[in-house]
Amino acid sequence: MLTGTTPHVPRAAHAGRSSGPRAGAIVSGNPPRPGVNVTISSTPSTRPAALLEDLDRRHVLHPHERGHRSQRRVMVRGQGSTVWDASGREFLDALGGGIWVAQVGHGRQELADAAARQISELAHFTSFFEYGTDKSALLAERLTTLAPAGMDRVFFTCSGSEAVDTALKLARLHHHHRGEPDRNWIIARHYGYHGTTYGSGTATGIPNMQVAVGPNLPHVEKVMPPYPYRPEMYGGQGTTEFLLNELSETIERLGAGNIAAMIGEPVLGGGGVIAPPADYWPRVRELLRSHGILLIADEVITGYGRIGSWFDSAPRGMDADIITTAKGLTSGYVPMGAVLMREEIAASVAGGERDFFHGHTYSGHPVAAAVALANLDIIEKESLLARSLAISEWFRTGLAGAAELPSVGDVRVEGAMAGIELVADKATREPVTDTLALAVADELYETHGVITRNYGPTLVLSPPLVFERAEAERTTSAITEVLGRLDVASGRIAPR
Repeated sequence: MLTGTTPHVPRAAHAGRSSGPRAGAIVSGNPPRPGVNVTISSTPSTRPAALLEDLDRRHVLHPHERGHRSQRRVMVRGQGSTVWDASGREFLDALGGGIWVAQVGHGRQELADAAARQISELAHFTSFFEYGTDKSALLAERLTTLAPAGMDRVFFTCSGSEAVDTALKLARLHHHHRGEPDRNWIIARHYGYHGTTYGSGTATGIPNMQVAVGPNLPHVEKVMPPYPYRPEMYGGQGTTEFLLNELSETIERLGAGNIAAMIGEPVLGGGGVIAPPADYWPRVRELLRSHGILLIADEVITGYGRIGSWFDSAPRGMDADIITTAKGLTSGYVPMGAVLMREEIAASVAGGERDFFHGHTYSGHPVAAAVALANLDIIEKESLLARSLAISEWFRTGLAGAAELPSVGDVRVEGAMAGIELVADKATREPVTDTLALAVADELYETHGVITRNYGPTLVLSPPLVFERAEAERTTSAITEVLGRLDVASGRIAPR
């Protein structure tokens, strides 16, 4: 579990073996280090897996690495919603590549072919200045046809974090070039996850993201998010009413003429799959617009079908000025993000005599763009937006029994993702420790071969959109079985 993935909430308030390729086949040509024996064999062996795990441990610094855990899980192959580790063990990927991606599933030959064709034609050329490539132009046009009305311009990045950093810059630059240089404050939300780079990491509402890295990005203010399961956070008021009052007071305190934008996810992902009340985003949008404040919708998780539509911000009434995306854009096959914006924002930062002095070496990378185009084709042809809604129903049905267990406080399902919030006391809603929630995810992995993840006390699911009914049932049955053995009083999971 990533320590500190969610802010503290009020306390009152085996799978079989596979005949897949062996890990030994991918050992590099470098000679082994002294004391390390390497055996290349076509028969099942744990030696290559142990070698890879050791190499990983000694040489790789992982994103969000947990220092107290020395074990490694080295994956080597994937097909559909199934992945295999270096020892040949098979796992069901109920988390989309382990991190909310893989919309079209693993091992899609169409995407490998698209990448290979583009590499043979033009592997890379810059998008700086007036340069570009055919694939990035075609992808930009495709995205504007899929996006909410008014999103007519696209800036390409390599990740969601870069997309958010770009969006923050765009918002500030937009106001500056319109004669309001003091508009540089950004309003973000506690529990929100926007990335780990300097700007996006500051906007992220998880305190550990800002610890011990020196001064963070200045002029970023956090407000509370909607969290309907925890009404004690709102002092007896209705959730939306409290939050609108808080936002209005924040705007007044900072000065409306000093605020560039507010950023938020349509549905909190890393915060635990938390959807807002239906009136929340429309009323936030109305308040911001009345003060000339831009709204940035972070759709890095929710975009490209995750919740049943191409983009989730429009159905929730956000009517955003800027939308950040990544993850499902290429289903994780190559790194790519995209920032969509209204024409007037693009024109304000790069129009007339103005230069937009911002970009990345791999912005609009033609191979990534080619893969993205093929990925969007698959999502359309295979009706994966509708499949997302079907997965939602399978999860709701399959998790109904788990919701009745004493350790489960809330079950939240939004499209093809779910959050199961675990509690030590169902009446007081006291959350379990992060350590215990991590133990649940570990038990699912070891005993059932199902990959999930905990964010604080919440176990989350976000499978590929090609998930089959039987796979959803396997996932929900495994969760129900493990949680049925969870004794929150002792902090243990009973043996099976």
